[in-house]
Amino acid sequence: MSEWAPKRFWTDATVTDADGGFTVLLDKRAVKTPAKAPLILPTQAMAQAIAEEWQAQTDKIDPNTMPVTRSANAAIDKVRIQHAEVADMIAAYGDSDLLCYRADSPEELVARQAETWDPYLAWAEEALGAKLEPRTGVIHAGQDAASLTRLSEAVHAFDPFELTAFHDLVSLTGSLILGFAAERSWAESSSIWSASRVDENWQIEQWGEDEEAQATEQVKKRSFEDALRFIHLSRGSNGL
Repeated sequence: MSEWAPKRFWTDATVTDADGGFTVLLDKRAVKTPAKAPLILPTQAMAQAIAEEWQAQTDKIDPNTMPVTRSANAAIDKVRIQHAEVADMIAAYGDSDLLCYRADSPEELVARQAETWDPYLAWAEEALGAKLEPRTGVIHAGQDAASLTRLSEAVHAFDPFELTAFHDLVSLTGSLILGFAAERSWAESSSIWSASRVDENWQIEQWGEDEEAQATEQVKKRSFEDALRFIHLSRGSNGL
């Protein structure tokens, strides 16, 4: 059985104004989402990025090469409709944030976690008004309720496009705080990604790299970079 993929049917992908934002035309046909909703985008920068993705397609359309289009579709078809539920799910990371669960040994790993993660927790207290306390071990211990409320309010304040990207930033790093640090450009994206991989990198140093795990990590890192670009595009920058 041969693999089927939709074929290119247009010559030019262009950007045009639309009610409430911008959209993309394939020749004169407006792009719609998989749920057949109009693809209305909040910024011209995002619309241009999507047009470039469509223009770059060859004979067969490959969705894997269209991360901005995929995220915009998710924002319109899913997140916009379930905004509160998605925001609640993401905000819940704050009560079990990666940065708060520390090893009790060996000393080198304990020190590396503190050196890497403590500055992010200090930044969160100052910038977000959320003081999260580190714990030793993996047993859950709840965080300060007022801090969690402030974090939740910040998550709920995102629009559907921002929230779509923020979901990926948080879920890929395992940390609400790292997600905010990325979203607010508090540190370089490469540093934030490395901070999410302290434990994994430690294991690699001890036992060597596993090719399959390395390949998976690269896919996740690329998805993290795509999400970060998308949130910038949603605010009108070119996402770079």
